[in-house]
Amino acid sequence: MESKVFDRIEKKYLITAEQKRALLKLIKHNMRKDGYHKSGVMNLYFDNDIFDLTIQSIDWVDFKEKIRARSYDGYDRVFMEVKTKIKPPKQLEKHQEYEDLEDNIGYKRRVMITHDDFNELINHNTTLENLAKRSIETKNDLQIAREIDYLIQRFDLKPKVYIAYDRESYKDDHGLRITFDEHLKYRDKNLSFIKGKRDKIYFKDDQNIIMEVKANGVMPLWLVHKLSEMKIYPQQFSKIGKIYQIIKKGTYV
Repeated sequence: MESKVFDRIEKKYLITAEQKRALLKLIKHNMRKDGYHKSGVMNLYFDNDIFDLTIQSIDWVDFKEKIRARSYDGYDRVFMEVKTKIKPPKQLEKHQEYEDLEDNIGYKRRVMITHDDFNELINHNTTLENLAKRSIETKNDLQIAREIDYLIQRFDLKPKVYIAYDRESYKDDHGLRITFDEHLKYRDKNLSFIKGKRDKIYFKDDQNIIMEVKANGVMPLWLVHKLSEMKIYPQQFSKIGKIYQIIKKGTYV
């Protein structure tokens, strides 16, 4: 059964292909290929017409949420996801366990449905709660579905931006996961999970790979030392936030 609830530290880095090759030598020594080692990831981010959730993500307030639908090349299911990020309590900011978190503590809950179900949902023919009842796997499914339904209704959310990329992923036995996202493309029209020939390329410079480190606790020392040695530092980077800025300003990063 697919994992549907995640609670973890998340950090993002913008790196070059050369830096990726150097990091992979160490990663492959300490980690193994994920079960879905290489995959094409497709996302539909939900927002309203004035992009309330995306602007909240850019502003990086103490609490923020995202709603997105995710699917994979060749996969006949869609994950409806709600992602939440919060800043750690003030009294924990100087705690040893939290001193390297960069304020990125993330929670993700998701419900799995079919592509046909997803089309019903976005056409307002049903609710996610009703869809979850068709293939309920855990007691949490209905609660997660209700939460997403509430947010969709409260903020008048609908698909607003499509983002796709190729992902390469690694994991270990202690909850550490490292992914590399490349060939990032997007569009804000004709929103579906079908790839379009006119999808726009995101990156226009040599830092064209997004590396994400996700851990249940602090990062291992071998990784911390290597990143420090290579002068690779975490960045506050939101794919949907950056693309929103491009769409609104007509500029590239």
